[in-house]
Amino acid sequence: MTEKKDITTKLLVIGGGPGGYVAAIRAGQLGIPTVLVEGAGLGGTCLNIGCIPSKALIHAAQEFEHARQHAAGSPLGIRAGEPTLDVAQTVRWKDGIVQRLTGGVGALLRKAGVQVLQGWAHIEDGKTVTVRGAQGQGALRVRCEHLLLATGSEPVALPSMPFGGAIWSSTDALSPDVLPRRLVVVGAGYIGLELGIAYRKLGVEVTVVEAAERVLPSYDEELTQPVLESLRKSGVVLHLGCSVLGWDAGQGVHVRNARADEFALPAERVLVAVGRRPRTSGFGLESLQLDMAGRHVAIDAHCRTSMRGVWAIGDLTGEPMLAHRAMAQGECVAEQIAGQNRRFEPLAIAAVCFTDPEVVVVGSTPGEARAAGLDCMDAAFPFAANGRAMTLESTGGFVRVVARRDNHLILGWQAVGRGVSELATAFGQSIELGARLEDVAHTIHAHPTLGEAVQEAALRALGRAVHV
Repeated sequence: MTEKKDITTKLLVIGGGPGGYVAAIRAGQLGIPTVLVEGAGLGGTCLNIGCIPSKALIHAAQEFEHARQHAAGSPLGIRAGEPTLDVAQTVRWKDGIVQRLTGGVGALLRKAGVQVLQGWAHIEDGKTVTVRGAQGQGALRVRCEHLLLATGSEPVALPSMPFGGAIWSSTDALSPDVLPRRLVVVGAGYIGLELGIAYRKLGVEVTVVEAAERVLPSYDEELTQPVLESLRKSGVVLHLGCSVLGWDAGQGVHVRNARADEFALPAERVLVAVGRRPRTSGFGLESLQLDMAGRHVAIDAHCRTSMRGVWAIGDLTGEPMLAHRAMAQGECVAEQIAGQNRRFEPLAIAAVCFTDPEVVVVGSTPGEARAAGLDCMDAAFPFAANGRAMTLESTGGFVRVVARRDNHLILGWQAVGRGVSELATAFGQSIELGARLEDVAHTIHAHPTLGEAVQEAALRALGRAVHV
């Protein structure tokens, strides 16, 4: 039996995703002895099999679609031959981006003086963790003063359609060996639609099955209408209000609609994208007997769990499951361990859906404001009246602002349109800084930019619209 070796540190981080590695880097910068344990790749789901590779695939699909459009005749006067796709090269390009980013994370951790242990953690108690190497080397016992749990989340499988073979998780869909001729996507949330739209642009026949009566059901319907129109225009087939019963290679995906009619959808591959759940098993979390809030670990405004000296951040702590939320929480925890007075109480966290068109939501929607009993006003400015949108051939969508009626304090922003993800920063800053409609309306916005729609929405809410 291999004898366990002991390491002592002030902070031990379990999980090297965005939350965990940012916490470790910030702790190292603050002079806190820190050990980070990661069993797979640094960067976690986001850098390796989530945010970054999916956006790379989305970009490649967009470029391929542009090339096909130019081959068919372009109003811009561009003429090109019919394009072909080397999907293996696309995957290699995507993997190259991932490798550069994950390598950069490793370099930043080394620069901060963080000790990285490649292996799998198992919690013995709130101060002791055993780490076993991924290649079967001897175990290490790490003793710590503070334990930070940043284990992330994992895709949810359907009992009738476990992952494997023809049944893809989002991870599988990001590294295809060949493109299927027909793909069925189960789930019309942001993951299912982002990847489904990308595959459609790559020339795959795509069908989406969703239990709810509309796409992106967690978003407000006015925002999702342009996405719905784009899906139909692109040829994506939608079966809304339908449940999936199972799969067989002969007939495909068995589906039941709201009228209890059953039918089969032929497909070479099935992408199951019905959500993600906190990763709470496999590392001894139950030994801590922490307070839980449903499936996720309960935390307070300091990211503290119910056990002293044990912290939790990111997807493990529930919604919103966003990398940028985890990063901010990680920084917050590191600074508290260093003795600083910090809390994690943002006024708003941007959520971005990288469909075509993109969707951004920051703060309250008009419906949410009304439900909270607030007397609010809202106004939208259409990209159809924005010069930059016209030059980009992307006039669909709008920017909408929500503000209190009495003092014009901005409570929320929403946008749908091509490239609106880049407006998320401006939206978040205005809310965090307590901006009012007049602050945005009187700020000079560069012309011609999509950002002018932000100013125009504020002007319209004030009854002073100029360009609409």
